[in-house]
Amino acid sequence: MEIPRFFFVLLLLEVAFITFLASPVGSQNGSAVKVDVGLIHDWDTISGKMRNACMSLALSDFYANSNHTTQIVVHFRDSKSDDVDAASAAIDLLKNVQVQAILGPQASTQADFITDIGKKVKVPIISSATSPALSPSQNPYFIRAAYCSCAQAKAIAAIVKAFGWRQVVFIYENSNFGSGILPHLTDAMMEISVSVPDRSVLSPSADDDQIMGELSKLKTKQTRVFIVHLHPTSASKFFKKGVIGVKPYVPSSVQLNNFTRRWKSKAFRKQNPDMDGVELNVLGLWAYDSVTALATALEKVGSSGLKFNRTVNRKNSTDLDAIGTSEFGPLLLESIRNIRFRGLSGDFHIVDGELQPSAFQIVNVIGREETIGFWTEKYGISKIPNPKDTTVYSANKDVLGAITWPGGSTIVPRGWEIPAGKELRIGVPAKKGLEQFVNVTTDPKTNITNATGFCIDVFEQVMKSMPYHVPYKYIRYEIPQGENFPGYDDFVDQVFFGNFDAVVGDITILSNRSNHVDFTLPFTESGVTIVVPVKQDDRKNAWIFLKPLKKELWGTIAAFFVFIGIVIWVLEHQVNKEFQGPRHKQVGMVFWFSFSTLVFAHREKVISNFSRFVIIVWVFVVLVLTSSYTASLTSMLTVQQLQPTVTDVYDLIKNRDYVGYQDGSFVADMLKNMNFESRRIRNYSTLEEYDEALTKGSGNGGVAAIVDELPYLRLFLEKYCGKYTMVGPIYKTAGFGFAFPRGSPLVPDVSRAILNVTESDAMLNITIKWLWNETDCSQQDGTLAASDSLAPGSFKGLFIIVGASALSALLIFFCSFLNDNKAILASHVSIWQKLSALAKAFCEGKDTSRESQKPNVVSSEDAIMPEHHPPSPETSIADSPGQGVFTQDEGFSTKEPGILVRNNIPIPEKEVSER
Repeated sequence: MEIPRFFFVLLLLEVAFITFLASPVGSQNGSAVKVDVGLIHDWDTISGKMRNACMSLALSDFYANSNHTTQIVVHFRDSKSDDVDAASAAIDLLKNVQVQAILGPQASTQADFITDIGKKVKVPIISSATSPALSPSQNPYFIRAAYCSCAQAKAIAAIVKAFGWRQVVFIYENSNFGSGILPHLTDAMMEISVSVPDRSVLSPSADDDQIMGELSKLKTKQTRVFIVHLHPTSASKFFKKGVIGVKPYVPSSVQLNNFTRRWKSKAFRKQNPDMDGVELNVLGLWAYDSVTALATALEKVGSSGLKFNRTVNRKNSTDLDAIGTSEFGPLLLESIRNIRFRGLSGDFHIVDGELQPSAFQIVNVIGREETIGFWTEKYGISKIPNPKDTTVYSANKDVLGAITWPGGSTIVPRGWEIPAGKELRIGVPAKKGLEQFVNVTTDPKTNITNATGFCIDVFEQVMKSMPYHVPYKYIRYEIPQGENFPGYDDFVDQVFFGNFDAVVGDITILSNRSNHVDFTLPFTESGVTIVVPVKQDDRKNAWIFLKPLKKELWGTIAAFFVFIGIVIWVLEHQVNKEFQGPRHKQVGMVFWFSFSTLVFAHREKVISNFSRFVIIVWVFVVLVLTSSYTASLTSMLTVQQLQPTVTDVYDLIKNRDYVGYQDGSFVADMLKNMNFESRRIRNYSTLEEYDEALTKGSGNGGVAAIVDELPYLRLFLEKYCGKYTMVGPIYKTAGFGFAFPRGSPLVPDVSRAILNVTESDAMLNITIKWLWNETDCSQQDGTLAASDSLAPGSFKGLFIIVGASALSALLIFFCSFLNDNKAILASHVSIWQKLSALAKAFCEGKDTSRESQKPNVVSSEDAIMPEHHPPSPETSIADSPGQGVFTQDEGFSTKEPGILVRNNIPIPEKEVSER
């Protein structure tokens, strides 16, 4: 029977070949203690005959020398492939022969009841039954001399993971043999996140028609990876094409090669001359090693003084209680439950009654077995059984050899197919408004659903970018209007309920939705924010000239104007007549000189170099300030300022304003979680309704703001450019995506196709077609500043520079002033008197009106060679010509020879002589 093309199958190679020998062969040791051992197997099967030959050779090899204290005496019973006959044989051996151990049977159903009997009478049952339903941990008298079939589960899972398959189907036999491994396989698949959407159960006696019927059912499903667990007779009917399987690995050795030749030429062919085609397998080797293990355990326990006594009631041959219990069984059990030696099958290691698996061989069955790799629990998949060049677990398929897949292909199958003639049922949301994203219509004549819009064009472009053809059709799903009606969450849940194979549209990826479906990568920008109306245009405001600078900056500038005026007055007061005179004149000069620098209208001549330095720095600062003010005012008068009515969501909550959202959106729950009152949340469906509600305002039946996702708000602002703006933070979301069933194999391929589309020009063209052209209307930034006015912080550095310059000049000036008046500081008067004297010395230099009224004519010689007199404490630097402080440029000039003139006023001769 041929399996359908493109089906891929994993086969668990459960080979059911084990028999037992009829009698031991070997050297006879008369002093050895004879131990009765029962053998139960199916005599007429190939498996039974193989095991019989192997166990005969095992006994012959073990007792080849006379160096042993015990010897097994075999008592054969035929189970006739029947569970009841096997149980009867076990009771007969225990009751009438009083065996100390039983080898077999192999069938799990036969071993199940016999192990319970062994536990009752305390006799070890050594069986090669592989069903996980039989466990040495539950029945200590059960010794498994074969790998438990559950040991293959991890190896199979490693292969599935290596090839990246996401779904598998179990095909198993309806028996304990078939179903016993399912829990372990299921757990192994769950560990690698592989789902099992379907299972197929076959009868052990299924014929070709029944098997073909099951295959036809599987053909209608998507999954094409099958894990098969059948007996060889059923498996031979099931497979006609290549498969991958795992089987216990048997390392090659000289002893194994010699034994194989002996088994073929002597033991098996001698007993079965008509079975030339039978090959020795691992179950025969396990039979050989199990006999060796039993004989070895007997040698450890047995001695010449040991008696084998059993309490048996022979009168009642049908009563199990009459069998009694074995006194020797517990001793033998303790010896054989934990034993290890190098056998023909490799490392034969029994731990707590369970044979430990070492390695599995991965084979490609294409009419014959070809080894393509190995698997161990420690190293994973590898080229050799025990790699020594790595210590890391591997699930890399590249280390496997060449594989021929079903249909003769060498290309790795993706593990699933869309069944022939089937189209994916794609759900699309039908709702009012925002048709630019999704618009669903139904032809009344054909009842065919058509869908258009931005999201639909993206989906169709993604399907064109898929590496294979995906047939699909749209199915309409009505999104009812109203706050209390189901929304998009229920729409997405239709995938989970199996009503759709996928849903597409303006579906936001949310964590609660991802609990039921798998989303693709997003294909739009993400985020939720607020749109509010802008304030009235301030260009008509009579006081707009004050808005370029903040109040704080206005105050700072005014303070620095006064400060700089005071600094210049202090520096110029003693040397510059312009800064002398009555007090009201000096106060006026402080403000006039400082503020006149604002328009660079100051004409007063400054004399002190310190003043010149401070003014240069201050004029630069004034230049920067006036330039910035001019630029900001120009911007306000020429460019419309879009100032929001509210700045963030907390203003809305504090003001108890009404807010709007899109009908059916998750934003309603989001607003409630942000402590908005339910009665202050209003739902709308169209952009026109958004505009109408915002125009009315919160107090007139409308709303103060609209809260929605960025794609919708971008479209809204595109339509109503300049009337509204986005404010506040952007609350992140994952964006729009397509939803598929959990574990769908389409999701990775669709996500990769989305990346290809979004990185191409196709996405830009779709966006321009349905949403906006960014060159038509400038996009509004979602984070507008609260004000465009300039703040003090923008000029902090300049103010620090001019302040430091002015303070430095004052410090140097006062140090010089104190040095010139050190006589006052050295006088023996009180501090207050010293301060008064210093103040008088400073202030006297400002009033020179009396001196200017006394002309003094001196000779040119006297003018050139003035007498030097030490200055009195009351004399300022300006009145001490001998120090050469004043020059012609500093306010002194000579009008006539012999006459000393100061500031164009002659100095009286008497005053000059006094000086």
